[in-house]
Amino acid sequence: MSKLRESLEEYLAIRRSLGFELSTLACHVRNFIDFAEGEGASYITTELALRWAQLSTEAQPATRAARLASVRRFAAWRSTTDPRTQVPPEGLLPHRYRRTRPYIYSDDEIGRIVLTAGELASPKGLRARTYSTIFGLLAVTGMRVSEAVSLDRNDVDLEAAILTIRRTKFGKTRLVPVHPSTRDVLRAYGQQRDRIVRVSLTPGFFVSERGTRISGSAARYTFAKVSREIGLRAPVKGHRHGHGPRLHDMRHRFAVRTLIDWYRAGLDVEREIPKLATYLGHVHVHDTYWYLEAVPELLALATERLLDPHEEVGS
Repeated sequence: MSKLRESLEEYLAIRRSLGFELSTLACHVRNFIDFAEGEGASYITTELALRWAQLSTEAQPATRAARLASVRRFAAWRSTTDPRTQVPPEGLLPHRYRRTRPYIYSDDEIGRIVLTAGELASPKGLRARTYSTIFGLLAVTGMRVSEAVSLDRNDVDLEAAILTIRRTKFGKTRLVPVHPSTRDVLRAYGQQRDRIVRVSLTPGFFVSERGTRISGSAARYTFAKVSREIGLRAPVKGHRHGHGPRLHDMRHRFAVRTLIDWYRAGLDVEREIPKLATYLGHVHVHDTYWYLEAVPELLALATERLLDPHEEVGS
């Protein structure tokens, strides 16, 4: 293992012992070190980091800036033990963050995603059940994929039909009640999992056939593969599974469908929306309000309600 890699693992261990997740930073910096070693470099330079961050011309400016920021954070720490290290200054890749417009899956698309995932081949037959269950769960709860794969068995209360989300994006624990039909699917998955994986290496609820916890990156990769198979992602040169709707868009779909249903039912969405924000684990309610301007149908419904607040919307 190179000195850079040893230093990165030490850095990650220290930061994680303080409670930081750092999964994205770890991925970015490991990829940077792969690139640096390929270039024959043994220490970090600004030129090298900047060149790596801009390798993909198709990446959004915010993505390139995030890559460079990850290297900068590690470089600042590395510079204390290796004086040759250059710390890239801030502002080298300026950008203005813009939220990606959500893709709202139809019921038919969700059905095809879950069905196709359920046909994935694997030696023991668990892979298909694992991913079809994960994708279905994300569609009906709006959970983040990181939250779903972080579920432990003790977090899934099948009697009460409640999931306990502990490893959230912002470190807050919340309870997510699920429909009885969802509870039944989770129970069936758990039974098949335990029949196939006799010795599990993790307390995780969703596991691989080796008995290890399913990772977020594996879930996103498999989703891209399934989406490509059913024609949701268009082929792009150099990208095996093309570009198109993301797994995170399942969360957007849940939020938008909930808001649309509330408007059409004539509910006071202003009063209801904090409930949705809590269920989704949003820190600020304005993150939930964002959907009103991001989705044309919601904006139209909100405008209609504003113009005639006494009329039932969608009647």
